[in-house]
Amino acid sequence: MGANTSQVSDLSENPSLKALVGTQSMSENDPFWNQLISFTFISPTSSGDSKLLEEAVIPLAKTLIENNPITGNFGALVKVFLGRTKELKISTECQDQLFIWQAHNALFMIRCLLKVFIREMSEAELHLQLSYQERALGSCGEGGSEDLLEELLSNLIHLIVEVPLLDITYSILFEAVTTLLVFFSYQLFHKDILRDGSIYQHVMKGRCLSLTSRLVKTLLYNFIRQEKCPPPTHIFEPKAEGGLLYGLASGVASGLWTVFTLGGGGSKAAIDQEHNPLPLSNQSLLLLLVLANLTDGPDWPNPYRQAITCFRNTQDTSSPSAEQPHTFQINFNSLYTALCEQQRSDQATLLLYTLLHQNANMRTYMLSRTDMDNLVLPILEILYHVEDRNSHHVYMALIILLILTEDDAFNRSIHEVVLKSVSWYSERTLTEISLGSLLILVVIRTIQFNMTRTRDKYLHTNCLAALANMSAQFRCLHQYAAQRIISLFALLSKKHNKVLEQATQSLRGRQGENAALPDYAQDLNVIEEVIRMMLEIINSCLCSSLHHNPNLVYALLYKRELFEQFRTHPSFQDIMQNLDTVIGFFSQRLEQAGSDLSVERVQEVIMKGAQALPTDRLKKFPELKFKYVEEEQPEDFFIPYVWSLVFNSGVGLHWSPRGIELFSMDSG
Repeated sequence: MGANTSQVSDLSENPSLKALVGTQSMSENDPFWNQLISFTFISPTSSGDSKLLEEAVIPLAKTLIENNPITGNFGALVKVFLGRTKELKISTECQDQLFIWQAHNALFMIRCLLKVFIREMSEAELHLQLSYQERALGSCGEGGSEDLLEELLSNLIHLIVEVPLLDITYSILFEAVTTLLVFFSYQLFHKDILRDGSIYQHVMKGRCLSLTSRLVKTLLYNFIRQEKCPPPTHIFEPKAEGGLLYGLASGVASGLWTVFTLGGGGSKAAIDQEHNPLPLSNQSLLLLLVLANLTDGPDWPNPYRQAITCFRNTQDTSSPSAEQPHTFQINFNSLYTALCEQQRSDQATLLLYTLLHQNANMRTYMLSRTDMDNLVLPILEILYHVEDRNSHHVYMALIILLILTEDDAFNRSIHEVVLKSVSWYSERTLTEISLGSLLILVVIRTIQFNMTRTRDKYLHTNCLAALANMSAQFRCLHQYAAQRIISLFALLSKKHNKVLEQATQSLRGRQGENAALPDYAQDLNVIEEVIRMMLEIINSCLCSSLHHNPNLVYALLYKRELFEQFRTHPSFQDIMQNLDTVIGFFSQRLEQAGSDLSVERVQEVIMKGAQALPTDRLKKFPELKFKYVEEEQPEDFFIPYVWSLVFNSGVGLHWSPRGIELFSMDSG
């Protein structure tokens, strides 16, 4: 920041800003506004710069809150901006950079002030702040603030959907998206989910409703395009003497932050570009997730969620259903490519989950792709690095896998995709492994991590459900994947014996007191459920595709003693019959083949035996099929999660942790 830091801290002494927040009323036609909004500025993108700016703006905003009831200057600033938005599209077509620049500056100031207002006051008080301008001019009318609020929201959405994304419009489009995010930030300061309010009503109904599908489509395209922030020289090229290319601009810029370029000077700009190279893409995705997760009204559904659940491919020539009022068409190939490339971030994974779970058109398209590895590998990498990810990101990745494994064609196709190598898998070098075997390895690793660290039953359940869905379609399992399946069973068996021993000792040591027993009983019950599920997964594979999986049979025979103790256990007797049959059949074949057999010879015996084993000797069990179902009130999970992402990842947005009610700061 260097010298720029002092400029930020000196904002409170700036004459133009002092006039804005002072006691003198300015009508929207006053030349003062033209001077106020003519400053050279680059919106901060780093958290540090945003914090500095926020700290400088707070005292100014608080002064304005005190004086605005007399002056109405905040409402006048909003009207100055609204007056300029009407010409933005024409200005873009005419390449009128100066006009766009001033409109951007006005909106940036509104956003900075609004962010403090929202923290300091209720929605009702915010309406009053917008109505004071009418009163200051002596034309107080009922509902004036409502109209101005709705007009501002409506104009922001119009701006986003109508102004094309170019170098000269990038900043103002980013500001419009960011300002809408700020409007919704009331949620951060409430523990309960907000289900009503004027901002909510205006965006859900009224003038904004007709723009629903266009807004969702535009935000998706902003995410797809991944446009980098253009360097500041695209707008104003400084001359050697330090002036600006535009005479008018250089003439009026002295009124405010002439060289106030947070994040825009020298090497700092390069650093910020590295940290947030795609600010509009990121911010658009966050706004889309906020809109998609607004709760339904008492008698109307969330139109943004409707739009997300029913949009179609541009290749789709069928007529849309009349029951889908907010449908639109978008290029599925471009969206799929962007989703594959961006899975490093929580928000992109959450979007993928949302589309897979809620949009049947997109789900069908994804499952029909022949390059599913491009999507599945990034999801597996998230799970592989479970130690470094937050639990919500891991859950989303796991649920995506569960949804994918509900499809039999997916479960077959992943075993046909052979990977030459997997660079991020560090336990051992994997070569020539199928995507299906890798998926099994990563899910088993996640279960083992969970057993030793987090002990989260929800995580266990979803991991096992995904494996169970795949089990009947296991094909040509990699030797290491087969070993890990049996190793996981060995770990579960060891854990079962330990808990059983603890329960027995506790029973002996506390003849009359059984206070500790329920804990052990519960632990034993959970571990036996998991063991049962693992036995069902192995059994499902043996019954459906034994001849395709010699490596699993080999691993089973190698560790056959593991299964002895469960043969007579009442919880496992039925499922153990098939494993006994397979182990007995192949053990006999190996005995007949002689002693001291090489690994190759054992595998040969297994291959031949797999063809000879009569399928009717294995008892049929119901097919293992699990389907992901959202909780009854998903908003209790998703709204705090989405806002934690806005809090942590919003570009150029800094909120002090103090006062945040929606989520605890250690989980945010």
